[in-house]
Amino acid sequence: MAFLEISGLRKRFGAVDILKGIDLELEKGGFLVLVGPSGCGKSTLLNTIAGLETITSGDIRIDGRAVNGLHPSKRDIAMVFQSYALYPNMTVAGNIAFGMEMRGVPPQERKQAIDKVAKVLQIGHLLDRKPSQLSGGQRQRVAMGRALVRDPKLFLFDEPLSNLDAKLRVDMRIEIKRLHQATGKTIVYVTHDQIEAMTLATKIAVMKDGIVQQFGTPAEIYNNPANIFVADFMGSPAMNLVKASVENGAGGLAVSLERPNAAPLRLPVTTTGNGLSSYAGRQVIFGIRPEALTDPDGADRNARSLTEGDCLIEVVEPAGSDTFAVTKLGGKEVVARLRADAGIAPGQNTRLAFNLDKAVFFDPETQARIS
Repeated sequence: MAFLEISGLRKRFGAVDILKGIDLELEKGGFLVLVGPSGCGKSTLLNTIAGLETITSGDIRIDGRAVNGLHPSKRDIAMVFQSYALYPNMTVAGNIAFGMEMRGVPPQERKQAIDKVAKVLQIGHLLDRKPSQLSGGQRQRVAMGRALVRDPKLFLFDEPLSNLDAKLRVDMRIEIKRLHQATGKTIVYVTHDQIEAMTLATKIAVMKDGIVQQFGTPAEIYNNPANIFVADFMGSPAMNLVKASVENGAGGLAVSLERPNAAPLRLPVTTTGNGLSSYAGRQVIFGIRPEALTDPDGADRNARSLTEGDCLIEVVEPAGSDTFAVTKLGGKEVVARLRADAGIAPGQNTRLAFNLDKAVFFDPETQARIS
């Protein structure tokens, strides 16, 4: 039995449907990330789990118990907000202990709980400080400590890192990952940042317009996107998505990509079971990640279907450990990820290797994956 079960969940504000039939399951100790663009419904979904928003229809169960009509205080959850929501007149220790004090927890027990979470979060040296004396990352740790001392069944995080600068976000991602590994708690986490989703989650729900577009592990979402939206949203740089013509001739199945001032690039498709043969003579959307399009020496030698072709390089972007090269295929700019020492220059025709094991194809009208 799943620890968190959401079935047929709908939420309507007036005549507007915000959540349109959400079905999700999360195992005990799992880390579910709700990801999607602003306005997709992810925070509303989190608030329905917390009990901060009522639901129009459907069911929410936590540890086998229906919580649809329960007050937030009765759901055995703890929430960490984007704004930290710390009391400015209290010390760190006071902020962490406040909820326990309200519930009548004895002072000695409160101190033990504070010391325990302070050790886990490495904030023991901050306990006598006020929030105004803390950095953003330290305040976020205190907010997590206040949630941890409650020892709830379920943690809810609402974009907790969005107020932090880039380096602090990376540091705090590591802290949250470490916290999850150390406590084994079940977590639901909202973000619009797909890198946070990929690095933190055991399961990801990609949302758009109040609908879950795909639900699965980070590897499933990244390698096998269900539609063009998921393929484009997840990954940095994003997946290359270009128009291609499907051919089924004497040489077998292939896709043809237009090139500027050159003959089309023909890529044989040897992978079976992809349903592509029914699109012969038609156009599809060809998707390939930048790391699957690289210089021949840097290509995956274990790839079963590796094809090379000449491409005119328009822009070169050195990025330390990698070099990104921009070319044009199918009428669109395409990004290739090369070795740092690939030695390419703008304006030259360069041989690139296409790892077609990693290629995916989409129907241009429905935008669904061709399988």
